[in-house]
Amino acid sequence: MAVDFEQARFAMVEQQVRPWEVLDFRVLDVIGRVKREDFAPTRHRKLAYGDMSLPLEHGEFMLKPVVEGRILQALDIAPEHEVLEIGTGSGYLTACIAQLARAVHSIDLYADFVDRARARLQAVGLTNINLQHADAIAFQPGRQFDAVAVGGAVATVPDRFLDWVRPGGKLFVIRGASPAQEAVLYTRAEHGWSIESLFETDVPYLHGAEPVQHFTL
Repeated sequence: MAVDFEQARFAMVEQQVRPWEVLDFRVLDVIGRVKREDFAPTRHRKLAYGDMSLPLEHGEFMLKPVVEGRILQALDIAPEHEVLEIGTGSGYLTACIAQLARAVHSIDLYADFVDRARARLQAVGLTNINLQHADAIAFQPGRQFDAVAVGGAVATVPDRFLDWVRPGGKLFVIRGASPAQEAVLYTRAEHGWSIESLFETDVPYLHGAEPVQHFTL
């Protein structure tokens, strides 16, 4: 049975993303235009607009549309901003960020994700994206960004993640113990950080950022 992706995209925005307190018109516009089905795994293409995570290779997932909407809204990306994305994955969120920001630098631990996302992003004509195969836990960009989006969970937020944020900039990250992880927004103020709790969720951990296992006899 054929899927009307235009109608499905509209329904996703109006029935999923907007009711989840995503009210920024720029974010709703971008999500309403970027064709999520072109980034979803072929076997799950018909489910691209469902209220669910979609499995990728390596035990990874495309995040739910509602979570992606909240990430974009929380970071409040302006046209002059430079954004760092940790976890390219399918490239869908990368494409959304690229249409809000001046430039996007996106890294992923898996080279096949980077190669596939590069092909998809080039196919839709986005040229303000730099993709890199890299491990977030060891990544050293040598610069700071206006916004940082971390697409996987961490047990605790590494200091290096905070170092990537310019003064006045924002970091979105999901922290804590599964299944009740906390999505938080760090904003770098003149003398420290403000931290805002956004919502609870449960997503896979970044490789190397899992909770330490404690063994008892």
